[in-house]
Parts: sequence; structure tokens; C-alpha cells
Amino acid sequence: MSTFTPSAALSRVKPSPTMAATQAARDLKAAGRDIISLGAGEPDFDTPEFVKEAAIAAIRDGKTKYTAVDGIAELKQAIVAKFKRDNDLSYETSQITVAPGGKAVLYNALVATLNPGDEVIIPAPYWVSYPDMVLLTGGKPVIVSAGADTNFKLTAEALERAITPNTKWFIFNSPSNPTGAAYSREEIKALTDVLLRHPHVWVLSDDMYEHIVYDGFEFTTPAQVEPSLYDRTLTVNGASKAYAMTGWRIGFAGGPAPLIKAMAKVMSQSTSNPCSISQYASVAALNGDQSFLAERNQAFKERRDLVVDMLNDAERIECATPEGAFYVYPSCAGTIGKKTPEGVVIESDETFTSELLKTEGVAAVFGAAFGLSPFFRVSYAAASEELRDACSRIQRFTASLT
Repeated sequence: MSTFTPSAALSRVKPSPTMAATQAARDLKAAGRDIISLGAGEPDFDTPEFVKEAAIAAIRDGKTKYTAVDGIAELKQAIVAKFKRDNDLSYETSQITVAPGGKAVLYNALVATLNPGDEVIIPAPYWVSYPDMVLLTGGKPVIVSAGADTNFKLTAEALERAITPNTKWFIFNSPSNPTGAAYSREEIKALTDVLLRHPHVWVLSDDMYEHIVYDGFEFTTPAQVEPSLYDRTLTVNGASKAYAMTGWRIGFAGGPAPLIKAMAKVMSQSTSNPCSISQYASVAALNGDQSFLAERNQAFKERRDLVVDMLNDAERIECATPEGAFYVYPSCAGTIGKKTPEGVVIESDETFTSELLKTEGVAAVFGAAFGLSPFFRVSYAAASEELRDACSRIQRFTASLT
């Protein structure tokens, strides 16, 4: 009997820690535990009714067949209009790609462009999948720390130091998963000034949390701030976060036509087209009334403020106030070396989150998963009462440490 042997590519990567944390919470709930899961990056709001109605209409109209590999014409036109309306970026439909989620867009771009040894600059903390997707394609992730001292934002000097002749991409994410940090126009301009001096470096801008910003923050994206980078920037977005359509799996991007064509070639031999019904629903989402976004943002802001205040009231925890997304990234440095009442030593942020889940039933994701310790990520995409309960439990847990 032969023994299964995974590929060399697969051996380079690990399963998603955020998915693992969410599944651990599900398993404990199924076993009857009282669990509050703050691990998933998923809005608790429902998909807007007019979007659901568009999907139902598409089903009734028989729009259930294969579509063009990288998106129907109607959706590409809606995305062109969105980029112009929201970002002042002008694209033709030949410069637009649609895939089964933003993750697929990113992966298609990396598969289409990276050769062994090509380097990809990734600021840490980072979304957990960036480095592993680079590793799967044979590229080399170059992790550059952007810690609390710079409000979790990469400086121009750090970017300059990281660039080598082998650099292929710079991955930029604002507002950030996991920190919620968002770059101002001036902060982006400092980075794009560096990139202008290195014409071999392409920019992969992950704008998935574009519409979830607070306190009057003005969102901008690199190709908008520096039009000279337009021909080497892939601007990625999707329906998941703003429109509460995570399960619908629609991501999209605008970029240079040759890159978009290469990404379509990858899709033609992998996923083929995104779900047809989800595409028609996304047309409605992008073209429809956007006023609900402000209402939901106000709810997110109130939750953010609640969570930040309560976490800062917890012993040995420090929590910065983010500009966007629906995450906070508090430091648990003050708990390292302390013991739980059961005698377990908190050796790391991973120990902290595992003991928090075990003793108080609160699921969060440890900071090492995002490339920067000792922190942990809390998603506040949950009801205020649940967040208040969870933060009370975290306060109780930290107070119990000695």
C-alpha cells in the first residue's frame, strides 16, 4: 500500500490560523460550551435585501450556466463604474478580472507572475494568507515589520531597505487585516515616492476594507495617489466585507490588460468562472443604493469604541484605536510570563489565546499568525451585547493571572 506524500509546494505552507481558530470555536460550541467567537473576519450583518432579490431574479431567469472565465460583462462594467466613482481610476473592461473571492484574485496574480526566487514584500502584521500564497507559487516572502511604534504602518525607509533586484511585488493592505490601521494619502505618497525609484516593483493593493473607515478618514489607494504607478498596480477589492457577501465569493481587480489576461489563463485551468448567481447579485450591489454603508459603519464604529475602551480597561492589555476594518490588535505583552490559576505559564500570544478560549470561552487569533507578537486579533463584527460579554471575560481572564 502506497503512502501519501504531499507535494513540495504544499509542505512549504500551513493551514490558515484564522480558519483554525474559527473551527475550534465551532467544535467547542457543538460540544455544548458557551463560546463567543471573535476570530472570523466576517460582518454579522445580512446581505442587503436588494442584492438577495437580484440573485433570486437571476435564478428565476435561468442565469445558471457557465459564464466568461473571469466575469460577466455586466459585472465588469459595474466594477469599471465603481473604480471611477470611488477611486477616480479609469479602466476598460479588458482591465477587469472577477474571481471566486478576493483571495482567488490575489492567488491568480501571484501564480501568473512569480518565478522561483522572486521576492514579494509583505508588511507585518499581515493577513495570514499572503506569505503562504507566495510560498505556494515558489516565490519568497520578504517580511518587513511595521509595529506599534509606527501605528502598524510601513515606513518609506523600511520599504526602501527591503527592495532588491529580485523584488517583484509589494503587497499593500489598507485598512489592514489584522490591525485596522489605514494609511492617509500622505503616508501612501511617501511609499509611492519610493516605488517610483524602483520601476521593476509592482504593487498589489488589497483594498477589501475600503468602505469600512471611521472618524472622517478619507480612503485612497496607491494608483489613485500616484497615477504614474497605474501601469504596474493591481487594485484588488470585492463584495465580501462592505456588502456582507462573504459566502457569495466574489472578488475583483483592475490592472494592466496583459496581467488581467494572464490571470484569466490561470482561472481557465483552475476554478473557471465565479458563481453566475453571485455575479448578478454583485452587479446589483455595486450599482445599487450605497446609503446602507454609512449606517453599518456607524454601528461598527460604536462597536470599535466599546471594544477598545473595555480592552484598555483589562489588566496587562493595551489596545490602539484603528482607523478602519472591524478588527483591533491589542498587545498582550503584559501577560507574558504570568500564570493562570491552573498554573499554566503564558509563554506567548498563542498560549494567551488558547488559555483564553479554554477558560473563558472567547476565541481570538494569536498575533504570531499575522507575523507580529505578542498581540492578538479581535474581530468586532458581532453584536454589541456579545462584544461586551466577551470583553468582560477577557478582563476576568487577565485579572486572574499572577
